Amino acid sequence: MFAVSASSFSSEDPLSGLTLGERPEPEVPDGWTTVTVKATALNHHDLWSLRGVGLREEQLPMILGCDAAGYDEEGNEVVVHAVVSDPGWSGDETLDPKRSLLSERHQGTFAETVAVPRRSLVPKPPTLSFEEAACLPTAWLTAYRMLFTRGGLKAGDSVLVQGAGGGVATALISLARAGGLRVWATSRDEAKRRRALELGAHEVFDTNTRLPGKVDAVMETVGRATWSHSIRALRPGGAVVISGTTSGPKLDDAELTRIFFLQLRVVGSTMGTRAELAALVQMLDATGVRPLIDRTLPLTEAGEGFAAMEKGAVFGKVVFTC
Repeated sequence: MFAVSASSFSSEDPLSGLTLGERPEPEVPDGWTTVTVKATALNHHDLWSLRGVGLREEQLPMILGCDAAGYDEEGNEVVVHAVVSDPGWSGDETLDPKRSLLSERHQGTFAETVAVPRRSLVPKPPTLSFEEAACLPTAWLTAYRMLFTRGGLKAGDSVLVQGAGGGVATALISLARAGGLRVWATSRDEAKRRRALELGAHEVFDTNTRLPGKVDAVMETVGRATWSHSIRALRPGGAVVISGTTSGPKLDDAELTRIFFLQLRVVGSTMGTRAELAALVQMLDATGVRPLIDRTLPLTEAGEGFAAMEKGAVFGKVVFTC
């Protein structure tokens, strides 16, 4: 079968380890099944894998990709939940200390066929295309959990989304607006700020600009470059929910004095559960909200999508079709 794999690591030139070509059909352990992939989506996780983060040399070559939508063995349309928990684990899969993602310990979704645990399959409604559904298991599920589970936000609350443009940030804007929140967003790029308004942001601002007021919560995926701004944007008792550090994790100032004096909450959030993925799918089915797709490419041209993501030249999701 055709697949896109990591064959080597390089922190300076991650795309040098990207290999496109034939790979063996997946092995199917007990309790697992196969999905015929119709669409899959690119995430920053895939670039980090090419840099050697989360993988070891002895695991190579590793098929990349966490997201997939396609057909199960009975011909049903399904979405794949990417978090793989220990078989003996029950409850929130993201809290399992032995959890992993597809493409970490198990071959990933950038292939014509992927093996997944049977419990990882979520029905895909006919209202969602395979391309739209493929955007959900990582970026959109991360955004859903940040807003509504870890952030505990509800209609009428206010939220600031830092770094509008990436897959998680665009999902945050769309889901927050659909959930009845007052949405502000930031970006250094004027074009991305305009796109954020089109997605549903009520107001947009240049990165680190002084805001006209305080918000109930900040959705933080950028890290070092926006951290102080995020903390200073919160009302007393507010929360910053963090799920990534694309600009780096080492802070110049953690703003600890402001955090304790204003009784702010710093909340970590990682991926989401299968139940949350099912709820997200139902939300999109009911509301008509759809993922923003930057471009759709055949899997055979995946290198173009990786190059665009590495340059930061995307707004929304990059989707590959099989």
